[in-house]
This record gives sequence, structure tokens and C-alpha cells, in this order.
Amino acid sequence: MRRLALSLSFLLCAALAHAGPVQVVPADDPDVTAGWAAYRSNDFAKAIAHYRKAAARDERAAQFNLAVMLMAGEGGPADPVEAVHWLRRSADLGFARAQYALGLLYERGEHVSRSLTEATRWWQRAAEGGHRDAQVSLATQYFLGRGAARDYREAARWYERAAEQGDEGSAYIVASLYEKGEGVAQDRTRAFYWYSRAAAGGDPAALYKAREMREQLSR
Repeated sequence: MRRLALSLSFLLCAALAHAGPVQVVPADDPDVTAGWAAYRSNDFAKAIAHYRKAAARDERAAQFNLAVMLMAGEGGPADPVEAVHWLRRSADLGFARAQYALGLLYERGEHVSRSLTEATRWWQRAAEGGHRDAQVSLATQYFLGRGAARDYREAARWYERAAEQGDEGSAYIVASLYEKGEGVAQDRTRAFYWYSRAAAGGDPAALYKAREMREQLSR
């Protein structure tokens, strides 16, 4: 259990380190569409102008995009305070990408007071909205007891949700949980299935484990 917990902690830190800035996204609103076109043409000032119009109408994607640009200083000086304001507005309105990004800020203590509890709360909302990376982060919070009471059943549930969406790291973890019976009933058939899914994604360790589980099941 301790070895798996350390592995999960490493995986979370690595994921955060390689996440980079959250990207601007397109949407159907006319101002967001125009803003997206301007953004792709590197006309950041025009993009911000369009996003501000749509953000004022509570268009969630516009609020999110505006926050990303303000945080990065695209189209003018960086303004983290206003960026967090719009990110929170978008998150409050249920935009999963904003909820996940806000959780990252709380986890890192960037431009907000660091709070693992708040990170968990926002990742929970994003995970329930189907955001895969939030599901991974939330599962790790539950597994390690970071910002939430340790709960292996919840950890397993959210890792499996992320694995179902194609997250290879989660597939390996879920397989290990089924193999050991941690947070789920021990099930070597399910373990073999998830190791195989992870192996199909190119994980050499998962390929080894899948072969090992296949041998155990054939005895």
C-alpha cells in the first residue's frame, strides 16, 4: 500500500509539472467564435475584446478564455487577480475546464491561498462533469488523503472513471487495485483487463503484468 501511494504521489506531481498552461477553447457564441479566430491569428487584443463581451453575458467558455489570456499576459499586462475572478465565474457556472484549472491553482497556491480542501472541492465538481484529468487528481486526493479523508473506494471509482476515458496511468492503477483488492473486491480478471488496456497504450510494465495475470488465470 505504501509503495503504491508513493507511486501515485509521483504520478500526480509529474502530471502537474507537464500540464503547462490551460489552453483557450472555441465555443458556439458569436463573440467567442470571433475571439477564437482572432486568438489563432495572434490578434490577442481583439480576442480579449470579444471575450470580454461574451464574458459579461455569462458565456462560460469566454470567461475561461479571458482568464487564461489575462493570466498569461496575452493582449496586455498579466492580471492574475482579474484572471482568477473570471476563472471562478466560469467555474461557478459549471465549466469543467475552469473548475479543474481553479483546483490546480488551489493545489499549487498560485494567486490564491493554498488549500488542498478547495482543490479537492473543485476537482470533485469537474470530475462529476466528466473532466478526465480532474478525475485522476480527485482519485489521488482520496487515495493519499490529501484535502479529503482517505477513501480507497472513492479513489478506485474515480481512477476507473478516468481509465474508461483512456487515461493509461489510471488504467494501470486500477489494474493494481483489482489485483490486490484495494478499494474494490479482488478480481484478477478485471486486473488483467485493465493491465491489457494500459499495455495497449504502450506501457511496458503493464504489458509484463498483463502476461503475468494471464498466466495466473490460465492455471
